[in-house]
Amino acid sequence: MRKQIRFTAVALACAFAAAAAQAEITIGVSLGTTGPGSSLGIPYKNAFTLVPKTLGGEPVRYIILDDESKPDGAAKNARKFVTDDKVDAMMGSNGVPSGVAMAQVAGETKTPLVSLTPLPPLAPERAHWTFIVPQPTELMMSAVAENMKGKGIKTVAFIGFSDTWGDLVYNAITGLAPTYGYKVVTNERYARADTSVAGQTLKIMAASPDAVVVGGSGSPAATPQIALVDRGYKGPIYHNHGTVNLAFIQTAKKDAEGAIAPTGALIVAEELPADFPTKAVSLDFVKRYEAAYGPGTRNAFAGYSYDGVLLLDAAAKVALKKAKPGTPEFRAALRDALEQATNVIGTHGVYNMTPANHNGLDERARVLVHVVDGQWRLLK
Repeated sequence: MRKQIRFTAVALACAFAAAAAQAEITIGVSLGTTGPGSSLGIPYKNAFTLVPKTLGGEPVRYIILDDESKPDGAAKNARKFVTDDKVDAMMGSNGVPSGVAMAQVAGETKTPLVSLTPLPPLAPERAHWTFIVPQPTELMMSAVAENMKGKGIKTVAFIGFSDTWGDLVYNAITGLAPTYGYKVVTNERYARADTSVAGQTLKIMAASPDAVVVGGSGSPAATPQIALVDRGYKGPIYHNHGTVNLAFIQTAKKDAEGAIAPTGALIVAEELPADFPTKAVSLDFVKRYEAAYGPGTRNAFAGYSYDGVLLLDAAAKVALKKAKPGTPEFRAALRDALEQATNVIGTHGVYNMTPANHNGLDERARVLVHVVDGQWRLLK
């Protein structure tokens, strides 16, 4: 009888140890897969069919909810993740206002947030828990500014979203203007759901700028592109890294030709030099993404989701040595490990986080592309 009791105790101990070793990590993901941001949100979501099934070697469960491209929806999802699902970290969303709303919840609840959109400067308690995957707007728009300087452009008109994303792009190009020798002559805005920007376009045409910069994203970025081309504008039209997807081209059609934008290198992975640091990762992801979703479907946004998972994987390997998933201690350890993530090679760039830099990307994370024959191609 004693032998049987001992055997049972050993078996239970082994079972407990095995269960502990397979502690599931839970990640809450809020994305705008409906609403005006859906052309971005759907690719973001698609990437989760291609990510590893583990983080740091442990099983991972992704809870993906639609926030309808609304900040209040993103905040509601974030609170549900924390209170109901007891997540270890959050990811999202695909619009700047929604990302800001999630960052607020992250700071209040001390839950790591891997932001999938660029964000404006955050209050210290929010910034402490938030890590940003996409390239900073200033970094990307400086590539545009360099190109404009090379073309001798002196006057630039701006038209962008009437929200935080429009502000980020506008602030970037105005901040870069003194260095690169141009003047911003308009600040026109439109809502993401607007179907016409006729009035704004007339004001831009009246200003006769050498170039136009569009601060939109996804398919809604096509609205001013179409309007400017239809009005006969002949100067270069620059966009930002929020525009580079197939939906923009499908919406603008022939009017998309010639549009210029900065983006991560995965969009033109095949055209990169052999020694480009992200080429191997980008090529692998693009191959698998297009095999799943069709030729030409590659986009920067799915790459952001994938890179966010790579960052969490690197951080989980460290955090699991200090605490178990599902605990405040693990969330804190995961945050600390994200802050120390170094040389994480993603589809967009090489991430080197620090306490002062919760993005960690540099000039290797950007290239300029333009639309040629209905495709985004490397601008050489």
